[in-house]
Amino acid sequence: MTSKMLVSAVDGWAQAKNVAADSVLWTLDGDRTVQTTVEGVTAVKGRDGVEVVTEHSTFVASPDLLLATPNGWTHAADAAGMTVAWTHARKLCRERLMIWPGYEFGYFVGATCADGTVGKNYVSLVVNEEAFATRYAAALTACTGLSARLEAVSRPSGYLKRDLPGFRVRVVSSYLADALRHYVGGDAHHMRQCFPRVVLRDIDTFRGFLDGYVEGDGCRIKRWPARMIVSANVPFLADLAPVIGARFTPSNRGGASQLVVSDRWESRGTFTPEHHPIDPPESSWIQVHEVRSRPALGAKPFTFYSYRLAPYPTFLVNGHLVREPW
Repeated sequence: MTSKMLVSAVDGWAQAKNVAADSVLWTLDGDRTVQTTVEGVTAVKGRDGVEVVTEHSTFVASPDLLLATPNGWTHAADAAGMTVAWTHARKLCRERLMIWPGYEFGYFVGATCADGTVGKNYVSLVVNEEAFATRYAAALTACTGLSARLEAVSRPSGYLKRDLPGFRVRVVSSYLADALRHYVGGDAHHMRQCFPRVVLRDIDTFRGFLDGYVEGDGCRIKRWPARMIVSANVPFLADLAPVIGARFTPSNRGGASQLVVSDRWESRGTFTPEHHPIDPPESSWIQVHEVRSRPALGAKPFTFYSYRLAPYPTFLVNGHLVREPW
């Protein structure tokens, strides 16, 4: 790694030349970020480097530096056209939550799917009923540890043509926002979100999900022991229906469709637990657009820095997972 390339250290960005023994660096273990410690630093002079151009940045390295690909490690000089492991370097120092499964987690996810908003770095819910907002805040705090409180707000009513009083619960956490987007397939928009199969971890979590989702997008049916969900997201309802053993027929008139949730749905034996990670992945695969030869200019050669690391032999350069050649 050339001297001015940026390495992701736990205490902030560091140029490769400034990384010393005992420095703690970020790296990846699968799709999770972890820390590793520098046990030794080596500097070697060389005149031939390569410039690696990816979807997110460009960095200069020695030709034999190894980059992680889905099929194993490849030399930087041979990486053109491949996909390589990458993580968003700006998110490395954010707080990572301990998210607990269970009824409260399911309720939080269900209510967010129905009535919540997932922003770039926040999650919020704005509703008319104070009791609903209170239950949502309590569930959010119980499953994440984040402090959530109610705020009195006003909401415009298109039907009444005036503002109505309401209540908002909002927490700032890019980690939680990323987790929710991951649960629903990447896009948290109510019309594009997928059914979050993470709530199928156990029966308590799924019960919570149903209660939260129905409270936001449903109601109790007075004529028989059941609740009704009303949503225009047909694929979402179609994936939910088999879990509760219900028949689902989308509306042929467009607009919202209905799904009946019987109070006796558990007796049908249609719920099957599924294991899905509750923590969001922190890495992805990105494309290497080009690898260019980068010879040293003039009489001054490059200084390539390499590190001996433990317990992980890898580190991040501009968010790209690399390791020294064997």
